Order: sequence, then structure tokens, then C-alpha cells
Amino acid sequence: MIHKVLFTAMAAACLSGASAGLQAQEKPVMATVVKISGIPWFDRMHVGVKEFAAATPSVTAFQNGPSNADAAQQLRIVEDLVARKVNTLAVVPMDPAVIEGVLKRAMDRGIVVVTHEADNQKNTNANIEAFDNADYGRALNEKLASCMGKQGKWTSFVGSLGSRTHIQWVDAGAENAKKYAGMTLVDAKNESFDDANRTYEKAKEILRKHPDLRGFQSSAGNDVIGIGRAIEEAGLQGKVCLVGTGLPNPSAKLLESGAISAIGFWDPKYAGIAMNKIAKLLLEKKPLTDGMNLEVKGYEKVSVKKGPGAGVLMVGNAMVIADKSNYKEYLF
Repeated sequence: MIHKVLFTAMAAACLSGASAGLQAQEKPVMATVVKISGIPWFDRMHVGVKEFAAATPSVTAFQNGPSNADAAQQLRIVEDLVARKVNTLAVVPMDPAVIEGVLKRAMDRGIVVVTHEADNQKNTNANIEAFDNADYGRALNEKLASCMGKQGKWTSFVGSLGSRTHIQWVDAGAENAKKYAGMTLVDAKNESFDDANRTYEKAKEILRKHPDLRGFQSSAGNDVIGIGRAIEEAGLQGKVCLVGTGLPNPSAKLLESGAISAIGFWDPKYAGIAMNKIAKLLLEKKPLTDGMNLEVKGYEKVSVKKGPGAGVLMVGNAMVIADKSNYKEYLF
């Protein structure tokens, strides 16, 4: 089976009648498509989508995604949902460029499209970011620089070279590090495909190549787990710093051991709710206004401006940077 489908019982019943088209259903059908199913980040987003569905009985909402971090698999899922005539699509693209065509077809057919982590997406009615991505990349790097004493070699990881936000974060980090003459970036932008085991092996390889490496800045949610494991096994806690995107619960043991120095994140649960709230507003032809309150944590005052295409770019205030001293305030 190419991909694993995650959806509610209501969505399953709806999909069983696909020959008649999902739009024939009494309720609007709202599909969320994530980068990859079955990992903590998007399992947490699924909690938000299910909460949105439970709180909004006038719609049928569900989440779907490929079993691997593969843009082609995600494309096929989106194509299938467009063919089934869902009413809205909320997509976290693995690679925004890969799905531009299918999102254009969706919009041409009257399907509302909302994206997340893709501020360069042209074919979307609205893209919602949890925060300014350059600010986040700088914040991660500043935390890394502090841990490293602003001296030494460091490297960076991304989920993929097509992951828009990941590239923004590490590019902003690299620009920030230029302030510190003693910091040297080596072997930048290693691709992890959000696979902790792959990241672990790559981190070990980099540590062998650069035995004097002092730091890692990572992007995908599982990167800190793989890199942290490599640091811990080598007994390099306190000698090699690791700052990257990650969730508190999965990162807890490595934060406690010192293998992870700090994590940055936003709550995927609330991002899932925010995407679907925006999609519902657009479905109801309600305006999206600068400074609006989506009544979702981290999205109480959302900036709204013109996006790169016909839609709008929306930015929330959901950034969190946490370390051993305070990560327990955000356990999920």
C-alpha cells in the first residue's frame, strides 16, 4: 500500500461513497494532508484536526498523509482528494513546487486551499505560518551560538532541500552566525527526510569527519532525536551543542541527559486547528483581516498580507524555544 490513511469514522463513511463525489455529501468535507503520517509531529497535528472536527459538527474533517517523507506520495494523495471533490484542502507540503499544479486544479474546481509551512506557495487561498521563519531560524542559531561560546565548527540539517521552512531556518541561522567570527559552518543542509535513524547515521558520519565539531542546528522534528542519540553515544554531551526543532515529550530524555541543548517548536495541534478554521472561513466567504484573532493558541493576532500568488500570507505568534530548564511547561 503506497500510503497510510488516517481519517475519522465519519470521513471513512464519506469516502466509501466516492463514486457520487464527496461534494454530494450533506456536510462540507475538509481534508488535511500532512508531510508524513505516523511521526510525533503530525500525530500531534492529527489531535488538532480531530478536535476541530468534534467542535465543528457541521463539517466532516479528517487527516491523511504518506507513510514516508516523499513529495511524490503526498502529491498522489492530494490528487486523489481533488478527484473526490473535497470542499477544502489544508496541506503541509513536503515540497511546495511539487504540488503547485494539483493545487491550481483544486482551486479552479472551487476547492478552498490552505497551506502551512509554505510561504512561497502560489496556488493557495491562504498560507498560515506559525511565526516569521527568519526570526525562528535566527532564534535557534542564537541559542546554538550561546551554547558554543560563539566559537567552533557547526553544521545544519533539513528534512529535505525542498522543505521551504527548513531552508529558511538554516539560511537565517547561517546569516546570524556571521556575526560571530569564531563560528564556521561546515557541510551545511544535510537531508534527513525526517527519519531519526537516517539522521543518527549522518550525524555519526559528520562527527567522524569533523571531530572538532561544536554544534548542530536541525530542522525536521525527528532530527534532534537522531543527532542527540549520536551525541549521547559518543559521550559528547556538554562538548557538542544541539539546537533544533523538536517536540518536548519525544525530546525529554535527551534534554535531561544534555545531548539536546534546546528545542524550538510550535504546537502542531493548534496549527491543524488554525488551518481548518481559516479554510472554513474561506468556505463561508468570510474575510481574512490583518490582526484577526482565530481564537487558537498562538494565532490570537495574525498578520495578513498579500501572498506570492492570488492568496494571502498569514503569520501567527506561536514560537517557543525551550531547554532543560523549562521544557516541562510544554509537555506534548
